[in-house]
Amino acid sequence: MKQSEHPVSQTYAKYINPSFIQLLGVLGYGRVFVRASDVWLWDSEGRRYLDCLAGFGSVNLGHNHPALIARLHQLLDEQVLHFCHTGPAAGAAALAEALAKRLAAPLEMSLFASSGAEAVEAGLKLARAATGRSDFVSCDGGFHGTTLGTLSVMGAERLRQPFEPLLAGCHRVPFGDLDALARALKAHKPAAFLVEPLQAEGGVILPPPGYLRAAQELCRARGTLLVLDEIQTGLGRTGTLFAHEAEDFVPDVLCLAKALSGGLAAMSVAVTSRALFDKAYGGAGRFDLHSSTYQGNAFACAAALRTLELIDEEDLVARSARQGARLLDGLRARLRGHPLVKEVRGRGLLVGIEFGPTGSSWLDKLAPSLVDKVSEGMFGQWVAVRLLEAGILAQPASSRWNVLRLEPPLTIADAEIDAVVEAVGAILDDYRSIAPIVADVTRRAGAQWRGGWQY
Repeated sequence: MKQSEHPVSQTYAKYINPSFIQLLGVLGYGRVFVRASDVWLWDSEGRRYLDCLAGFGSVNLGHNHPALIARLHQLLDEQVLHFCHTGPAAGAAALAEALAKRLAAPLEMSLFASSGAEAVEAGLKLARAATGRSDFVSCDGGFHGTTLGTLSVMGAERLRQPFEPLLAGCHRVPFGDLDALARALKAHKPAAFLVEPLQAEGGVILPPPGYLRAAQELCRARGTLLVLDEIQTGLGRTGTLFAHEAEDFVPDVLCLAKALSGGLAAMSVAVTSRALFDKAYGGAGRFDLHSSTYQGNAFACAAALRTLELIDEEDLVARSARQGARLLDGLRARLRGHPLVKEVRGRGLLVGIEFGPTGSSWLDKLAPSLVDKVSEGMFGQWVAVRLLEAGILAQPASSRWNVLRLEPPLTIADAEIDAVVEAVGAILDDYRSIAPIVADVTRRAGAQWRGGWQY
């Protein structure tokens, strides 16, 4: 059966997003995935794929972890009260305590929600309420969600522009530039500086050593809170439980989501200090200024609490550091000297391969802007298509299509990493210059067009 004929594809296109389904078919990328276990996915045709995307970092435990599923079955059999808004919720209390025990002081107060964007919104609201200020500073290339509030601090213009004007008083500075940050803090006196420890959607960009610690010092000198978005980097993804641990500092607000609930429930949180919480929401007149219907529901909290336990029990943080080093070292060795690979970078199991002109081929020297343009427009996505056809699911960074992102579950094994390295290397062996890429993409697109854009 053609993917375009699958009932799921047809229903999704009819009632949710037809453009998305059509775009999946461009170059033959469309698949209907129907089953998942650990690091593996299966499509409706029975084909198996190694998942190197992990739900954009949501599935750190691997898909459908049996111990997590067992706990959720148990919870449902217990017939607990899932929603309680007129008294304390046991699951939320237990999860908040577990988070506080894993975080450095003074982070201990939790504001629960369902999505990463909501966690960021909670951090921004808290900063305004606690400081009495209104402006925000964020970074070029940053990604924090697609609600109206989070779009206001979004680094990608393509995602912001259709919805402007957004929140007033939102300013952006280059990621990693302390001088620019210092100028913005002085000029705007913002309530918060919102930043990621490393930019995933921005192209797996790591800041200079010491950047976040120095940024925190600059913020404190100006009375600005540092809100750290660890929605994609937290819970072991970068080789420490939280990415900021490697930076030797503690943010004023920490935002978590995605992997927090093991990929089986909607759960997010913004964690802050008691002092800041009291400034924002202390007292009978302010306790309910921030809330959400699904915050702290029993199912999501049980999933998150068991996820934290499994990360500890299976030593997944150390595994992420070890397997990430194997992936990074393997790719660097396999791709060393490739004329179209500018850099292989990352931390833990969040790795990016940047494509573009390196100056080592005749076309680079003759037309570097052409090489750059083709790389930015199609190279990363084309490699992802080729990987899919080789049984590996990956994607470029959403704001930098010339960066192929590899982000597998933390449970990935040595042999599976080695297979990814060899698959990437074998595909790139076919493309030592831009011309074959353009030819292959044109040929595939032409075939799709003549066939009526099958997907």
